[in-house]
Amino acid sequence: MVFVAAACIFAAGFIASPAYAVYAIAQYGEPKYPANFTHFDYVNPDAPKGGTLVLANPDRQTSFDKFNPFTLRGNPAPGIGMLFESLLTGSSDELASAYGLLADDVSIAPDGLSTTFHINPRARFSNGDPVLAEDVRYSFDTLKSPQAAPQFAAYFAEITRVDVIDPHTVRFVFRDRSRELPFLAGGMPVFSHKWGVKPDGTRTPFDQLTFETPIASGPYLIESYRNGRTITYRRDPHYWGVNLPVRVGTNNFDHVVYKLYSDTVAKLEAFKAGEYDALVEYVSRNWVRRDVGKKFDDGELLKCQFPQHNGSGMQGIYLNLRRPLFQDKRVRKALDLALDFQWLNRQLFYSQYTRTDSYFAGTDLQAKGLPSPGELALLNPWRAQLDPAVFGPPPTQPDTDPPGSLRANLLAARALLEEAGWHYRDGALRNAKGEPLTFEILDDSGGSDVMQQVIAPYQRNLAKLGITANYRLADFAVYQKRLDAFDFDATILNMPGVQVPGTDQIDRFGSKAADTPGSSNFIGLKSPAVDAILNALVRAQTLQQLTDAVHALDRVLMHGYYVVPQWYNATHRIAFRRDLHWPTTLPLYYSAEDWVVSMWWWAPH
Repeated sequence: MVFVAAACIFAAGFIASPAYAVYAIAQYGEPKYPANFTHFDYVNPDAPKGGTLVLANPDRQTSFDKFNPFTLRGNPAPGIGMLFESLLTGSSDELASAYGLLADDVSIAPDGLSTTFHINPRARFSNGDPVLAEDVRYSFDTLKSPQAAPQFAAYFAEITRVDVIDPHTVRFVFRDRSRELPFLAGGMPVFSHKWGVKPDGTRTPFDQLTFETPIASGPYLIESYRNGRTITYRRDPHYWGVNLPVRVGTNNFDHVVYKLYSDTVAKLEAFKAGEYDALVEYVSRNWVRRDVGKKFDDGELLKCQFPQHNGSGMQGIYLNLRRPLFQDKRVRKALDLALDFQWLNRQLFYSQYTRTDSYFAGTDLQAKGLPSPGELALLNPWRAQLDPAVFGPPPTQPDTDPPGSLRANLLAARALLEEAGWHYRDGALRNAKGEPLTFEILDDSGGSDVMQQVIAPYQRNLAKLGITANYRLADFAVYQKRLDAFDFDATILNMPGVQVPGTDQIDRFGSKAADTPGSSNFIGLKSPAVDAILNALVRAQTLQQLTDAVHALDRVLMHGYYVVPQWYNATHRIAFRRDLHWPTTLPLYYSAEDWVVSMWWWAPH
């Protein structure tokens, strides 16, 4: 869910001792930018405006069937987030600071149980109406209602209500004191209470809104769309926030167009044919072997790798614990042993990747060495329920470089499977009932040409153990529907990293989320120990408390072998037309697609 993920940039906040109105809030210490700042350091305040930026699928979605990104069913149009704004917005060169957007100041109550925002009187919706406190309350009530995707109710669960103080002042009331909650409130998307109201005054139910144009306050408007495959956005000439410090140097294109292609081969060929302007490349083979040709040789198309400091997240094969097959950790660990990353990296990836060995790899939040006293304080109460290995070093991923070998790993996997009651007979690995060890790896067809080459050798390795893993492709809409219903054995996912984890982790690993359709708890984890660690995580009052909680969570998850980890890259690879430009100073934490759309511009060389 795009807006739940986006709100995670405000992963924690501070609780002030007195209540006072400020222009920005920071997780620890003070915001980087002073009250009189004119723009962020990583934008070009003098970037020229104009031109049309044409892009392809920003993800694996190949079509869209609605403009409403807040409901469970259907696929929202790419780029639709450009229409919606929040009370606060984060900066991309700080871990967790938030500056006024719709709000021009924010105050946190002395007891930490509420946060009050004053809405900028200049703020306007796309229909010209002022953004009022009543719209903020309506947005909150709608997102927490059964008509919105259930992730929102879970995400905002600790916000009990929103009070309208006056037309431009709104207060969020919290269930408990938490450093994160002021930022969750500030990051909530705001839309008009008139969205969905028909000319006769009747209202279309929120969960039935599809192609009704959103009434929101962002810098772009929908200009046209066609067949669920193409959409054009037009920069709003009357956008109210164009001179805000947080918006200077951004949204430089007059039009942004998305064209959705049915598969990655067609998408790449369309780029080289000039059908769109920039491509964020996630496939190493394409970067080395296919993102080449005459236009690259002539300099019409360029390729650059941009450093980034985002956490890598967890990309891998997610195992669904709702299936009895995967409830035994020994089976899950055996499946991990069968993946030969070193071979894949040499043969398919041109040695561009690093094996993922943490849910927070690439950050200081990755667990290392033995647990600290702070971690042990969280883990010790659950010692009887946890694997004793959790209290040692984090597990290392299987290695096939000498002196390691695939044969040794498969022998270790076979021993684990036999210990779990799986024995080879009659041509397959079978349990005591004679049932073969067979499962399906579900994937969407958008990236199948690449992932098939990854899964095929993994299937061969599993076959040596007597395991049959069937690779099943589905259209993205069908695939998403099955994910939302947790209707899969295993699936390939890339859960993006966050710089400062918070409530988003409850949606990924909390017990309640395991039973919530559409949540991000794809593995179906239900663990009282994990729930207790998550509770400590979201209520951490210091950086050290947060770090201890995340380290403890990382240890438990990695020792649980719920995912067969794959790999990550520490750079963004972008191919683009030579007349596209970007700011000299790069942000630290950013999505490549969003960076291109929001901060690049056209200018002849």
